Amino acid sequence: MKSGTLKLIAPMTFLVALTASIPMPAQQQGGSPRYRLIDLGTLGGPNSAEDPVFPFINNTGTVVGFADTAMFASHAFKWRHGVLTDLGTLPDGLGSFAVWSNNKGQVAGLSGNGLIDPLLGAPEGRAVLWEKEGTIRDLGTLGGNQSLAGALNEVGQVIGVAADTTLDPYSLFGWATETRGFIWERGTMQDLGTLGGADASPSFINERGQIAGVSYVEFNPPANPDLCGFPVTTHPFFWQQGKMIDIGTLGGTCASTATINNRGQVVGTSNLPGDEIVHPYLWERGKIKDLGTFGGTFGVANWMNDAGEVVGVASTVGDQEVHAYFWKNGVMTDIGTIAGDLCGIAHFVNSRGQVVGTSGCTEEGFEVHGFVWEPGGSMIDLNDFVPPSSNLRITDGETINDRGEIAGTGTLPNGDHHAIVLIPCGEDTDGCRGASESIKDAAQSNSSLVVQNRTTVNRGLRPETLTALRARLAGRYGWFGVRRKLR
Repeated sequence: MKSGTLKLIAPMTFLVALTASIPMPAQQQGGSPRYRLIDLGTLGGPNSAEDPVFPFINNTGTVVGFADTAMFASHAFKWRHGVLTDLGTLPDGLGSFAVWSNNKGQVAGLSGNGLIDPLLGAPEGRAVLWEKEGTIRDLGTLGGNQSLAGALNEVGQVIGVAADTTLDPYSLFGWATETRGFIWERGTMQDLGTLGGADASPSFINERGQIAGVSYVEFNPPANPDLCGFPVTTHPFFWQQGKMIDIGTLGGTCASTATINNRGQVVGTSNLPGDEIVHPYLWERGKIKDLGTFGGTFGVANWMNDAGEVVGVASTVGDQEVHAYFWKNGVMTDIGTIAGDLCGIAHFVNSRGQVVGTSGCTEEGFEVHGFVWEPGGSMIDLNDFVPPSSNLRITDGETINDRGEIAGTGTLPNGDHHAIVLIPCGEDTDGCRGASESIKDAAQSNSSLVVQNRTTVNRGLRPETLTALRARLAGRYGWFGVRRKLR
């Protein structure tokens, strides 16, 4: 499993965005899955979430993210063994968020520092590292006023982005100056360089210190800046020991990365010649491979494990539907959707081939209900594991660790969102629930709400729905100006 991820977060009006053998739970020895739902709660305010761009639960069962406090601010949190801990901020900082935790307890993220960026007129944000004991370290910048830590591996190498002092009208993060990727190690921040343009940003780092990311390849915008969503033409890169390699594209103008595993394989998404069709790709040892689609014009790779198994989403013939997929050894398996849905999106696959994601396209939105799937099985709605006494509806299965523990998002009837975890369990565990039990009390379960939503969907995606879905996936997995506001 790869070590970390960094996604594009641009400033808003108030605060700049800011493998060892693992024992399996008893339920994994056979039979249908059973899970216990845990609502992580908040820090005194209405909402909490794992990182909305890329959430993660590590192999110790630790979840990090941000939560509203009672003081109208969002603070980074770490949840482990039932305890939600406020990680706090740098001195005088208003808000913070955490995006990644390694198995040693270190956490990467961002915090305000109480200063105002004179170029933006908005609070400065700093890349930070919370150590295991809870102390917070400011990782600094490359001379500018902003930085963000997005990932770290087990040896404590941190990747992120930082502003330098050179003014840049096409700043990748909207920071007014050049945005450069960095790797931080033992107190030193190193600029990763670029593929010839002004800006670059890493997305992932593995346990070997290899990094994948995206870089401008020139200084001026292309004739059609909408081809890839970036202001300047971008290519994905592979970085190792100070050398950055251009991964290239599948013949189109632009491409982006999705992840790098510990074998150095990279997956991502690329335009094809003509820039009208988008396909997922796999890159390894200098060669790029088109993973294809289910006959449609659109496909995205979202994650890959160390076995080279890839998951994502691809459209069917005529772009009538988009289905979650599981790709292995040249074969793209259609995971499909939950019955009646037009959209299925696979977000994450663990080392055991278990996949989580979301299913459902309605006029109200895309994240209708989360799912879990494993080879040889069928999609299971995560709401089947929600007890009738809970008023949460699980809208997304976001990530799953190698123990089968799932992190996701639950929505309350009033629209508030809470970070949730589903823990595999045995029948004798208090609160443990199997999918079959939801059938018996469907009238009271959250799954019945999902069934009602499915009946409103017309067969075949409308073109505007597909366009909106592509934009949403570009924002989450590509490099297209994902925005976050911390109060």
